[in-house]
Amino acid sequence: MSRVSVEVENHIARVTLTRGDKMNALDTKMIDAIIEAGESLLDRSDVRAVVLAGEGDAFCAGLDIMSFATLAGGDPKKILMPRSHGDSNKFQQVCMVWQKIPVPVIAALKGVCIGGGLQIALGADIRIAAPDTRLSVLEMKWGLVPDMGGMVILPRLLRSDVLRKLTYTNEMIEAPQAEAWGLVTELADDPEAAALALAEQIAGKSPSGIRAAKALIDYAETHMDDVEAVLLEESRAQADLIGKPHQMEVIAANMQKRAPVFKD
Repeated sequence: MSRVSVEVENHIARVTLTRGDKMNALDTKMIDAIIEAGESLLDRSDVRAVVLAGEGDAFCAGLDIMSFATLAGGDPKKILMPRSHGDSNKFQQVCMVWQKIPVPVIAALKGVCIGGGLQIALGADIRIAAPDTRLSVLEMKWGLVPDMGGMVILPRLLRSDVLRKLTYTNEMIEAPQAEAWGLVTELADDPEAAALALAEQIAGKSPSGIRAAKALIDYAETHMDDVEAVLLEESRAQADLIGKPHQMEVIAANMQKRAPVFKD
C-alpha cells in the first residue's frame, strides 16, 4: 500500500502523506516511503520548491505505536546509534531529509501534527497551519525525548523556556499559540492552498538565487558563533551569483517589466 505520493508540476514538487485513514501515522513502511520521497528530490534540478502535506484530516499523528512495539524487544542502541544516512539514523532522516533538499520546503499542517509528525514538519523551511491544528512535542507522554531531528531545529525556533515546557509536559497547543511562539510560520484556513501559492511565488524567483539563499541561511544558523566565517560565506555565495545567467535574466525581466524565464 502506497504511503507517500510525489507529483512534480510547474517546478513544484507536491509530496503527500497518503495514509489518511490512519491520520498519516508513522509505521516502518511510512518512514521508509517519506525518506525515499525526500531523497528522490535531492538532485532534481527542475524542482524549485516543495509542498509537504498530509492526506485526509491530519498532517501526521506521530508514531504508530502498535507498529513500533517491537522496538522495545530489541537493543535500542543497535537500532538508534548507527548513522545510516550521513549524520543521521533512519528515524532522524525522516525529518532531516527536508533540510537537505536544496530548495525551500513548505509544510501544510492541519488536524494534528504531533510527535514524529511535528518533527517531520520541523524539517521544512516554513510551516503554514490551519487555525484549529493541534501540535505537541509528544514524546514525554511515553517517557521518551524527541529523537527524530527535532532537537536540531527546535532550539532555533523557540525560546529555551518554551522548548523546555513543551518537551517536559507534552502539552497539546493550538496553532495560534504555536505561531506566537515561532513553531508555526503563519495561519491559513486552507494551508495547502496557501503553501502552494507561496511555492509558486518562490518558483518564479531565480533558481540559483533561491538555492544559494537556503544554503546561506543553513550555514549562518549553524555557525552563529563564527561571525568571520558567516561574513566570508556571504561573500562567496554572492560572488557565485553575480553576472550568472539566472541573475542576468532577473535584471532583464525587471528592466522589461515581464516575468523572468529561467533554464534549469
